[in-house]
Amino acid sequence: MKKLFKFILNTIPRPILIRLSIVVRPILAFLLKGNRFTDPIDGKSFRMFLPYGYGTQRNNVLSPSTLSLERHRLLWLYLQNETDFFTAKEKKKVLHFAPEQEFYKRFKKQPNIEYTTTDLLSPLADVKADICNLPFEDNQYDIILCNHVLEHIPDDTKAMKELYRVLKPGGMGIFQIPQDLSRAVTFSDDSITDQKERAKIFGQYDHVRVYGRDYFDKLRSIGFKVVEEDYTHKIAPELVEKYCLAKGEIIPVCFK
Repeated sequence: MKKLFKFILNTIPRPILIRLSIVVRPILAFLLKGNRFTDPIDGKSFRMFLPYGYGTQRNNVLSPSTLSLERHRLLWLYLQNETDFFTAKEKKKVLHFAPEQEFYKRFKKQPNIEYTTTDLLSPLADVKADICNLPFEDNQYDIILCNHVLEHIPDDTKAMKELYRVLKPGGMGIFQIPQDLSRAVTFSDDSITDQKERAKIFGQYDHVRVYGRDYFDKLRSIGFKVVEEDYTHKIAPELVEKYCLAKGEIIPVCFK
């Protein structure tokens, strides 16, 4: 199964994968019913989660029902337990880059947010836009979600400046990235062009860097106030295991 999933991820373009997964998801959820692991996004439980990874495959990380990964479930729990994202009475404007399926329909239905999605390629995007040249006014959004996007962008400094520009003063952005916390400094090498080699080194064939601990300071240099939220350490260990979270993953919570 691991080899099959690796082959699918590395050969089928992401927009097509999104469309195919809509059909396959309910079948997988039915076949893998159980009680060992639970997806906190929809509350459904399974005997196993699916493997995932463009390079090295990780076991028990992809939820059969929502297709969420560790980072999605962690973000959901943070928004649910630590913010008023789901409960605010005053309507908030939310901008979501490269919207994930597990969030898209749920956020669309929320009466307390004005929800806009954007991406260059995603079929779920309301606005097709380049993150380095956004068609939005300054200081427009209360909340920006931009997760596992910046590692794809050659000029991530310009992208970060655009995120800062369109976020309202006092607004919150969450900008998760794949991060190697053992690295002090972010690594990139444009000379590596082979897709298999890129997947091996960067974790995915279309990534352009591996972020280190300096990621947070780079965001601060743009102007953001950054909270390095080590949220799995605020969750009971048995729930970290039950929800299949990545222990020690940091959520970069950014304020303007």
